[in-house]
Amino acid sequence: MNKRKKIISVVGARPNFMKLAPIEREFRKHKSLFKHLIVHTGQHYDHKLSKVFFSDLELPEPDIYLGAGSASHAEQTAKIMAEFEKVVLREKPDLVIVFGDVNSTVACALVCSKIHHNGGTIPLAHVESGLRSLDRTMPEEINRIVTDVLSEYLFVTEKIGVTNLVKEGINRKKIFLTGDTMIDSLKYYKHEIAKSVILNKLSLIPGKYILSTIHRPVNVDSKSNFRKIIDIFSAISGLACKSIDFRIVLPVHPRTLKMAEKFGLLNELRSINGLMLTEPAGYIDFIRLLRDSMAVITDSGGIQEEATFLRIPCLTLRDSFERPETLNMGTNTLCGLDEALVLRKIREIFSGKYKKGRIPELMDGKAASRIVNIIKTSL
Repeated sequence: MNKRKKIISVVGARPNFMKLAPIEREFRKHKSLFKHLIVHTGQHYDHKLSKVFFSDLELPEPDIYLGAGSASHAEQTAKIMAEFEKVVLREKPDLVIVFGDVNSTVACALVCSKIHHNGGTIPLAHVESGLRSLDRTMPEEINRIVTDVLSEYLFVTEKIGVTNLVKEGINRKKIFLTGDTMIDSLKYYKHEIAKSVILNKLSLIPGKYILSTIHRPVNVDSKSNFRKIIDIFSAISGLACKSIDFRIVLPVHPRTLKMAEKFGLLNELRSINGLMLTEPAGYIDFIRLLRDSMAVITDSGGIQEEATFLRIPCLTLRDSFERPETLNMGTNTLCGLDEALVLRKIREIFSGKYKKGRIPELMDGKAASRIVNIIKTSL
């Protein structure tokens, strides 16, 4: 009788949890074939960014918690590597799965590439492989490139990812176009999302508010860029007085709050008319907020895809992008910190002239099934 294959999935930050949950459910269907362990690096250690997502997504408690916490990129990556190496040496997995582009992802990829087991290094699978912003000033871009180079299984969310990897010299046999497991989660929990009472809790009316999330270092770690974002919110707030009654809802990421306090901008942010600062929302509540918003203003990559699937207008406050389907087919517009462009798009949204967008073919809720079937037949 063949021994069950031991697979370790590594998560560390909010987007990882939504990508893991459908895969974990698929592995549960094949318990006779796989022993699946979850390692949480602790990169996101705030309750609202971690534990609540495990609860919302019905994920089991992590089998191993590394407790990395917050630090510089180098310190955090090094700490995760040191702790994860101990896990790999003890558990001797047949496969390690990493997700997205966070420091946890590249740290564990590096560990797997340097430990030999069963005549080779530890095989690595990268979920959400092949995305490129072509901006190497972004830490996430470096994490993506390095992880893809070290991976044996590259699970790609959209066609451009395959093109990117082939151009970089990755063996085509390692590349699998599977779709995005984050959309699997959104489809799976649509009924729970509909039951959320977050709108009542915040006294919000569907279609009468703009949702926003801001957290990327390029935006919040720079005082001048943070101030530009405040100016954008103020200008949007001014439109409410002239054309339509609405609110701006901003669940505040811990990093954003920390930098607002550091730069002395928190009171200025709080003083914007109609801007509601809230605690970070759990997965179910956040998607309900997104689903019923008139638009979302964000610097998050994942929200661009969720907004496209939900057909919600999305204005992205970044100069680079790695998800072209959300721009070319979906509801996303890349605005940078161009206040005039943001206001023009907001007026289009108010008037009903903003693009409607289409849902890409692979946003069908079956990505995790494809991934696990590939692993089942080839590992």
